[in-house]
Amino acid sequence: MNYLKLGLIREYKNPPDKRVALLPEQCLELQAQYPFLQVKVESSSIRCVPDDAYTQLGIEVGDDMSDCDLLLGIKEVPVDKLLSNKTYLFFSHTIKKQAHNRKLLQTVIKKNVKLVDYECLTNERGERIVAFGYYAGIVGAYNGIRGYGLRYSLFNLKPANQCHSMAEMISTEYPKVAALPAIKIALVGKGRVGKGAKDVLDGMNIKQVSPEEYLTQTFSEPVYTQISSADYYARKDGKTWDSQYFHQNPAQVYSTFERFAALTDILITTAFWHPSTPSLFSLEALKSTDFRIKVIADITCDIEGFVPCTLKASTITEPFFDYQPHTHSLTDAFSNENHVTLMSIDNLPCELPYDASRAFGRQLLDNVFPHLLVGHDSEKVVKRATIAEKNALTGYFEYLSDYIYSKKDE
Repeated sequence: MNYLKLGLIREYKNPPDKRVALLPEQCLELQAQYPFLQVKVESSSIRCVPDDAYTQLGIEVGDDMSDCDLLLGIKEVPVDKLLSNKTYLFFSHTIKKQAHNRKLLQTVIKKNVKLVDYECLTNERGERIVAFGYYAGIVGAYNGIRGYGLRYSLFNLKPANQCHSMAEMISTEYPKVAALPAIKIALVGKGRVGKGAKDVLDGMNIKQVSPEEYLTQTFSEPVYTQISSADYYARKDGKTWDSQYFHQNPAQVYSTFERFAALTDILITTAFWHPSTPSLFSLEALKSTDFRIKVIADITCDIEGFVPCTLKASTITEPFFDYQPHTHSLTDAFSNENHVTLMSIDNLPCELPYDASRAFGRQLLDNVFPHLLVGHDSEKVVKRATIAEKNALTGYFEYLSDYIYSKKDE
């Protein structure tokens, strides 16, 4: 095995992202497992782990990363920072033909960069093997409860990004939620993101009930139910629900969620949404007196999509805004009891950067590096996630050709 140097690069996107692919102790674990590899860290003043935490463990820190073979970041790398003839791993946000990153993919090809996209790293069942979704669920659900407390002056939870860690959130902030009245919370989605949100509600000692109990019973304490597509969609042809049919025919369903909306105080959305699928509820439904929801934590954050009143993404510094149903417009958070308060932050894991980085690094160590650093990637884990190499798109991503090439570029 040839000697390799792996670099952890600085994050350049604004607002600043404090996450990192590997914590210092994980770098040591990686080097111990693969003696032919050395880790180098690009100096950063915003990273959740300071430079000296790496140097104290004997890990090189510097500003010049040109001697590295593999370069790992989190968010997109600015085109002027991409080094030619290198292998990069980061979230490129190009596989859905995102217009704002077209130049990035063009530059990747021009500079002969081998680009491996974290989002495309999957196992043989097509399941993602590295992701930050769990922490998106955690912070999103926490913000939903925080927003309800602020709206009704019940409690004031410290913003997640002001907590040193999730442990602090649990020990100092969760107990404040005991002031919640007997409200109902609908948690939509049962994937990785939904698991994170569920862990928060469980950690706050909010009782879980079945969808049937939720719809038919009253409670003397706050409760939540976790629902999946079969609970809030139905087939247009009237036949029995079939998840495989739904995934193959997303446009052939209609929403039945309004029965939940009439009973729900806080809505937390974590489900994947396909643009062909109907929204969870209609804009007209929002105007109805039967629509009870007053706080929505839209972790999904598809603009005017799954949650049609999500007209913009909010930010960590300004997480909440109000939606006015009768004017279909936005205004300041908590400004009127007839408004719906939304939280739609699209970079939620950044609020708990250390915890999120630790979990992400663990996934890389367990699920990715064995395929990336040794053997011949026999399961094609890395190959399936490689968008470009040798100055061209790979076969898996040839569908992006019309996205990056056009006559005006010739």
